[in-house]
Amino acid sequence: MKRTGKPQLVCWFAVCMALGAASHIARAQAPAKNSAPDNSPQIAQYKKKLLEYLAIRRAFDDEAEAYWNSITEKRRARSAKRRSNETIAVSDYVLTQPPVYSGPPMPIDPSGAPPPPSPPREPIAVAADFLKNAQEQFQFAPRKPASEIDYKRAYAKVASGFGLTKDLAVRVYGFESGGNGKYDVQAGLEGSNPNARAISTALGYNQLLTTNTIGLLAEHGGVIVKSLKDKAAQSSGASRQELERKLAILHRMIAFCKTIPNQWSAHEKLGLTPQGIGVHALNLDMDVGPLLQTLKLMDSINFAKAKGYSAPLSAAELEMMNLTGDGNGFDMVSMPQAMRTQVPTSNFFQRKGYERNPVAIRNNTVSKLIAATDAKMDKEVQGQGAKDMAAGF
Repeated sequence: MKRTGKPQLVCWFAVCMALGAASHIARAQAPAKNSAPDNSPQIAQYKKKLLEYLAIRRAFDDEAEAYWNSITEKRRARSAKRRSNETIAVSDYVLTQPPVYSGPPMPIDPSGAPPPPSPPREPIAVAADFLKNAQEQFQFAPRKPASEIDYKRAYAKVASGFGLTKDLAVRVYGFESGGNGKYDVQAGLEGSNPNARAISTALGYNQLLTTNTIGLLAEHGGVIVKSLKDKAAQSSGASRQELERKLAILHRMIAFCKTIPNQWSAHEKLGLTPQGIGVHALNLDMDVGPLLQTLKLMDSINFAKAKGYSAPLSAAELEMMNLTGDGNGFDMVSMPQAMRTQVPTSNFFQRKGYERNPVAIRNNTVSKLIAATDAKMDKEVQGQGAKDMAAGF
């Protein structure tokens, strides 16, 4: 499965605003006990401000929706031109920046009633969930490294075997894990804050989502199986028996990942199931994890080559493909330098993903984003984890 970017994310903000506004209006019309009466000047002023706010907010939402629709339309048109081997021009991109809301905030209800509740957060699986579901669904427990250095050495050996250079591997690792991330680092849980929350299932040195793991098993299961068979053939005793048991489990996991179409959206849905969460535990395994982490980056490199991009990718360019998906990333890295200074980064994101990405917002052209990525890599490769990984090569 070649990733062409994250799937279209439905923007539920307008729905939440409408529901919240209805709740505010209802409370204003039926004030709580001991609050100002419905015909009080405070309530009247609040209703007026609320309606003004809603009108301004609705106009902004319409403008934003039109902008992001144009991003989608331009992206589709570029894909069609590439299929026809036509040259992509700067006019094939949206060249304005996304609209930013600058109107008034929602007014405060003078009745003192609490604001409407926010939509509940969807739970995000973490390492304990990966391990629990792996055991329950597949009777699998990963072989964990004796030390972090052991995993880094295993990763470096696999990565170099696939042709991933030390520079690419170390710089992408530095960017994705903050220069010192461990093999089980998860997005949102990189630091030591006890109140931190996972923000996605992105796991490991190259931050694979459950969706990535499922896609890699479906597409490259044979490569992974062969690697374990070769390792088993060179082993003996208990070690060989354990690898053979793992191979049997791996076959079941691969078969599970192939029960659906080889598409990002289908893999994403499967990644929410107990089995999908369970297979993600393979990233924590010394025998399979380095393969998955490496194959994710190699998919991007091979995608660019298959599209006719013969120049070596820089680490920052490879990270663009890792960050935004192979299709969007290739769109950026194949762009002439002169165009990179003109094209906004919003062209390569869905709205919700863009609005959650302060780096893309702050570095709002392709050239700025790539330069900022390079600068962060320069800094993070000074971390001890990055130095340890480099030593593994």
